[in-house]
Amino acid sequence: MQLSDGFPKGFKYLPGYFSSEEQKELIDTLRHLIKEAPLFTPVMPRTAKPFSVRMSNLGALGWVSDKGGYRYQPLHPESGQAWPDIPEVLLRLWNKVGDCSAAPEACLVNYYAETAKMGMHQDRDEKTFEAPVVSVSLGDTAMFRLGGVKRGGPTQSLKLNSGDVVVLGGESRLCYHGIDRILGGSSSLLKDGGRLNLTLRRISPF
Repeated sequence: MQLSDGFPKGFKYLPGYFSSEEQKELIDTLRHLIKEAPLFTPVMPRTAKPFSVRMSNLGALGWVSDKGGYRYQPLHPESGQAWPDIPEVLLRLWNKVGDCSAAPEACLVNYYAETAKMGMHQDRDEKTFEAPVVSVSLGDTAMFRLGGVKRGGPTQSLKLNSGDVVVLGGESRLCYHGIDRILGGSSSLLKDGGRLNLTLRRISPF
């Protein structure tokens, strides 16, 4: 749905996009792919402070962060292997909700344990901002915060439940956003609890 009342144009919130059965199937698929590209802990540039999330990637390119900075690269930083392909179910999602003629090149896989969070940030390491960012929530509910294109402005909050999809496109593409907290125990989808967030992105101009 297109939200109003303080939410920027181009931001879509699609609650319950994936059914319970579809979520289970997606988790089964991800379980196999993460065996090929295991979760790792990124660190902040310069300080090497570890993120509170663990992550992996799917697709031709994967986003990584280390002391050298933020970047996209074709190989897993620890195994040196290419990232697994993005599953067809996520490509279909992109085609249906992304309003973009070019395919996504990266799918970030972020795992949030109950204590994890993500500070307010922009997704701006890509070479184009014409394509949207499409995000899938799986597992425990997250408190999502969305601001404007300038840091420190007013924000709006949403509870993102398992199966929900959000799209940051158009004017919302460069909006600051983050995860304030995870509501532990709110979903039984993941055996050990927590939340998986899948973020589809286009990196190259088209």
